[in-house]
Amino acid sequence: MPKITSAKNRKPPPDGWDDIETNLLDFQNQLKDATDSSSEGQKKHESTHKVFQISHQRSRYIYDLYYEKEAISRQLYDWLLKNGYADATLIAKWKKQGYEKLCCLRCIQTKETNFNSTCICRVPREQLKEDQEIQCVSCGCRGCASSD
Repeated sequence: MPKITSAKNRKPPPDGWDDIETNLLDFQNQLKDATDSSSEGQKKHESTHKVFQISHQRSRYIYDLYYEKEAISRQLYDWLLKNGYADATLIAKWKKQGYEKLCCLRCIQTKETNFNSTCICRVPREQLKEDQEIQCVSCGCRGCASSD
């Protein structure tokens, strides 16, 4: 979520902001709806899955605009990262080989798991049993291995 700053300290957005502002506002509204929705009938960790997914989509949108489509300038990209519209560390991982489809940073942090390994969603599908259904406990991902 973008940081809340006073109007005095905030620099105006660079050129190109008007082109993507509506899409970023849509993501913002989706995040508000996801946080306001009731988590009745869900497990404790399932209530945050939608927030993780929307945050991932917003970061991927900005990543694609800058690296894939080259539709935004470097100044706008840096401004978006600085103001919290995208996760800079997640984008840095997407640029590395083997992490192109990474869903969240929790899935690769080995210190937070029982067996000091990555999340089940990072395991390639061909290494799983045929009927084995996977879902990440942290973010709800169903598989983000680059070989899938």
